[in-house]
Amino acid sequence: MSEHVIKAYELAKEKYAEIGVDTEEALNALKKIKLSIHCWQGDDVLGFLFPDQDLTGGISVSGNYPGKARTVDELRKDLSKALSVIPGKHKVQLHSIYADTDEKVDLNELAPRHFQSWVDWAKEEGVGLDMNGTFFSHPKSASGFTLSSADKEIRDFWIEVGKGSRKIAEYFGKELGQQSVNNFWIPDGYKDNPIDKLAPRQRLIESLDEIMKEKISENYTIEAVEGKLFGTGVESYTVGSHEFYEAYALTRGKLWTIDAGHFHPTEDVSDKFSAFLP
Repeated sequence: MSEHVIKAYELAKEKYAEIGVDTEEALNALKKIKLSIHCWQGDDVLGFLFPDQDLTGGISVSGNYPGKARTVDELRKDLSKALSVIPGKHKVQLHSIYADTDEKVDLNELAPRHFQSWVDWAKEEGVGLDMNGTFFSHPKSASGFTLSSADKEIRDFWIEVGKGSRKIAEYFGKELGQQSVNNFWIPDGYKDNPIDKLAPRQRLIESLDEIMKEKISENYTIEAVEGKLFGTGVESYTVGSHEFYEAYALTRGKLWTIDAGHFHPTEDVSDKFSAFLP
């Protein structure tokens, strides 16, 4: 560590001490916290299952930045490099579309075997794996609705995707000896204000309850639900709002995920935490 860095830290240590914060104690506490590094930071959410599928779901990324990982192996090498310079032992969070398989398989057909190479890599790295079902960038999400769709056939497809993601997360937990967090985020919503805002949310509750119906040991996996305020093309109404998932998490005993980027300009993530935690 350079002399300038040491001096800067000592100054910061003094300033924090003035307001009652012990920086050494804080750093020691931080060592025990695992970060979950998103797989999509390596390629802008394109994944490898459907490389030619257009990115959808109101997500504001391009998928074409220079130097992005083009294969599973390239992504894992990039992650290994990043993990080598980040203190502590952490986790990597995968999406369904990051499956590593030569099989022609759809999202609702994915199984633990399609993530075997990720588990092998995680064991070598000494890291854990978390999971996300992918509910976007697919022909069956083209309407803008998945788990809350008015079309039962569409809902049933995405329910199977959700059930499969739980089995994959359970597999991660069993193989790696640490709990895998399975996060649920869906893009469902309208660009304009609909007449009926309740029915889609009732369908979403029913779909989520069906996905979570099977009991899986929390030693292996636990679910998180993530709200979304708006996205490109879905500016006025989001089915899975923060309030919706806050209530769902509290009544179902699930984790509540906050995405710092999914707010109106006048809102701030610190408002959500300070209101919710008490």
